[in-house]
Amino acid sequence: MSAILAASCVKLLYLPSYRSTDFEVHRNWLAVTSNSSISKWYVEDTSPWTLDYPPFFAWFELILSKAAFFFDPDMLIIENLDYSSDKTILFQRLSVIVTDIIFAVGAWRCSLNLKHLKLSNVGGVSKDTVTFLLLMSNFGLFVIDQIHFQYNGFLFGVLLLSISCLMEESFLLGGFWFAVLLNLKHIYVYVAPAYFIYLLRSYCFTSRSKSIALRNFSPVRLSRLGALVIFVFCLSFGPFIHQIEQVVSRLFPFKRGLCHAYWAPNFWAGYNMADKILSIVLKHFGYLDSSFKVASMTGGLVQDIEHAVLPSVPPLATFLLTFASMVPAMVKLWLSPYSFVDFLRCLTMCGWCSFLFGWHVHEKAILIVIIPLALLAVVSKQEAKYFLLLSITGHFSLFPLLFTNQEIFSKIFLFIFSSVLSIKLIKQVHKVDVLTTAEKLYVLLATPVFVYSEWLHAFLGFQDRMPFLPLLLYSLYSAAGVISTAVRFYSFILYQ
Repeated sequence: MSAILAASCVKLLYLPSYRSTDFEVHRNWLAVTSNSSISKWYVEDTSPWTLDYPPFFAWFELILSKAAFFFDPDMLIIENLDYSSDKTILFQRLSVIVTDIIFAVGAWRCSLNLKHLKLSNVGGVSKDTVTFLLLMSNFGLFVIDQIHFQYNGFLFGVLLLSISCLMEESFLLGGFWFAVLLNLKHIYVYVAPAYFIYLLRSYCFTSRSKSIALRNFSPVRLSRLGALVIFVFCLSFGPFIHQIEQVVSRLFPFKRGLCHAYWAPNFWAGYNMADKILSIVLKHFGYLDSSFKVASMTGGLVQDIEHAVLPSVPPLATFLLTFASMVPAMVKLWLSPYSFVDFLRCLTMCGWCSFLFGWHVHEKAILIVIIPLALLAVVSKQEAKYFLLLSITGHFSLFPLLFTNQEIFSKIFLFIFSSVLSIKLIKQVHKVDVLTTAEKLYVLLATPVFVYSEWLHAFLGFQDRMPFLPLLLYSLYSAAGVISTAVRFYSFILYQ
């Protein structure tokens, strides 16, 4: 409880901090859901920030709007674009802090349920306390929700509630909470394959044997699970069935392009950079027309782009590559019935593969990997190493989200505090320094990347000629850590 209160007090200090366009996005959704009929929610387009989350999140916004009315009714007027009165800011900031209680509850339940994994403590260190603190001190959740502005803490809280139920082998309840989560934010489809395999193998098959015999398959259990999931989706999408195409087009806008405006540190960042380098070299030697704009890939715009040299990538190709990369982890899970640790590993890897190869991946999606990996950090020294490397490099990649000068020292302090605390907690559990000298040197390389991107780039006068270079440096540096750690983690779990 003291950790929750301390975190809430720190969050209150950031009420007047920088706000991204997501602040207006959610204010608009409050207005749309409170002042439009249900049939208008997914067609209302007064604001460019139209509703593009699943229906359960729309209902969540409607519930929030009932409380918002008592703070400032004007925030609920659809035509009040970019409205941000002091009371509006206070309400929306407080709404994030209050709904973060769901995350705290989910983290607490998961940490308590570690006893079901039968992990041995080292030197009397409480692994449940360490896990809880690793989750609660997450740098990424803090800066994205409390400063940048979103409700990821609430959403990850639902994910942790689902995971905690599966830790107790309450399969139907765990499946229920995950179905609810998918209808709150569809990005969690990234980890749906792990849920599908685990629930099918561990719940629908009644034997714990690795052999698959039809006599051990329970159609009744499959029916219960299927009926539960179908019920949740019908409850969510039922009121919109007459306009389902419109809803789907809002949820999956494939015309936004392969990459986000700021390249997430994934495989496509390297692919884009390789294409750019090749185009420059080929243009220099006369293989490309001199009028070709080699900077088109680094304009920082959300758009559907064409590669110059390498094949352009359609959405279907990213889907197939993502799914194919998940298959080994899913096979491993299928062959490990009732192994919850293998489920967590598969869930983490599914989120990682989606982040590395998915279409139009946001840099914030790295949290879908970091959060479950925190649960594995107490399982083994190797997984503790991978958690530290990913949390440090993944969280560092979020720095460009806070680009105003007044946030610089805040993000430095919060990042260092979160990283050092994680290192100390993990060392308490495993009794050794899990990072090698080479890994520490890589982590320290973040310092010159930060110094150049935040200060030297502008000081040297390059902001007009190469405005996208700082973002590029953040992305490519972080991608090296994210990709290499993914390969090492994948190799580790396949041979366990």
